[in-house]
Amino acid sequence: MNADAKPILVIGGGIAGITAAVEAAEVGYRVVLVEKEAYLGGRVMRMYRYFPKMCPPTCGFEINARRIRQNPRIVVHTQSTVEELSGTAGDFKVRIRKRPRYVTGKCSVDDSVLERLTSTRVNDFNQGMDETKALYYPHDMAYPPIHVLDREALSEADEELLKEICPPEALDLEMEEEELKIGVGAVIVATGWQPYDATKLEHLKFGKCPNVLTNVMMERLAARGGPTRGEITRPSDGKSAENVAFVQCAGSRDENHLPYCSAVCCMASMKQARYLREKNENAKATIFYIDIRAVGRLEKFYFDLLEDSNISFVKGKVAEINEHPETRDLILDVEDTLSGEKLNQTFDLVVLATGIVPNSAETKLPIELKYDDYGFIDGTTSIDGVYAAGCATRPCDVSRTTKDSTAAALKAIQCLNRGE
Repeated sequence: MNADAKPILVIGGGIAGITAAVEAAEVGYRVVLVEKEAYLGGRVMRMYRYFPKMCPPTCGFEINARRIRQNPRIVVHTQSTVEELSGTAGDFKVRIRKRPRYVTGKCSVDDSVLERLTSTRVNDFNQGMDETKALYYPHDMAYPPIHVLDREALSEADEELLKEICPPEALDLEMEEEELKIGVGAVIVATGWQPYDATKLEHLKFGKCPNVLTNVMMERLAARGGPTRGEITRPSDGKSAENVAFVQCAGSRDENHLPYCSAVCCMASMKQARYLREKNENAKATIFYIDIRAVGRLEKFYFDLLEDSNISFVKGKVAEINEHPETRDLILDVEDTLSGEKLNQTFDLVVLATGIVPNSAETKLPIELKYDDYGFIDGTTSIDGVYAAGCATRPCDVSRTTKDSTAAALKAIQCLNRGE
């Protein structure tokens, strides 16, 4: 190990960034982990369960949070973005912008304080399906375990109330943005993904029909910390969803949207069909698909669902969704390509399996990297000392992401050790 090596910069605090950070730090290297959100965990923390074991993401995250908390070689900057990156392998210069949290963390904020506030904000953790108070805790397992204040959402009346009822050291309403300048020896890009914008799929009526949801919204509906406390209900009237359609390849494998397969959508929809059946023994699920892609050991998950008489698989691409004007039920126009029959089936709820879009497609890092036509970064990158991992490089599940990230950490360590 090169004792004089500069830290490794990890950009992104999702499962890819966390894995890279702890793997490098636990063999003796310093790490600076930068995350734009107020908490670590990324998209995985918004999931209800993993496939195929159906365990909650909090299990693995709790272990990783402890590994970070107990390792002095890892420095975490949340609500932060990399604004400038220059230099060469072994000697990069980084400028980080850190947005104010307005909560100091010096003492805890009691929940009774939040209850007295009237100002609210849209809860992005729950995919915008509910609200939190302007002063809020990101989610039950948030790390760092500190509240956040949305200053823009805070009313003047609530500002005065907070000054009155909060301990003076708990909040700093005058907290300002910080700029950090550091030197690092290698960089790991783990900027993650976002779901494809389903409003672009006009024929599927997302945003126009309240009972058409996306797969990431379904994860929050099923979660105990979600907008319905884990009950899968229709947004239009709050009724239990008894008959649900899952529409595969919503935007994926489509030359007009995402020409590539997003790799995880088939398994995600099958997992969500199981959520539905576990929560309501009478509920029915129909999965409309082009091809079912459950590779290797994941095939058993698929075959298990085939044995459930309340889960149907229909090979056919949904051409259009229409809404019944009175009941707000959804009518799907689709052809069963195996039977040749045209179907017009009615459902309570429709879940669109939207594809994976790399965050790097919209937000480019301030350094010249090589991107493909869809915004994914070349995993080796064109710059020595800069390595990409996880969904920044291609659509992949948690298992592949952790392997990717461990490999990126090893490459970064090898880069630092060249100077020995």
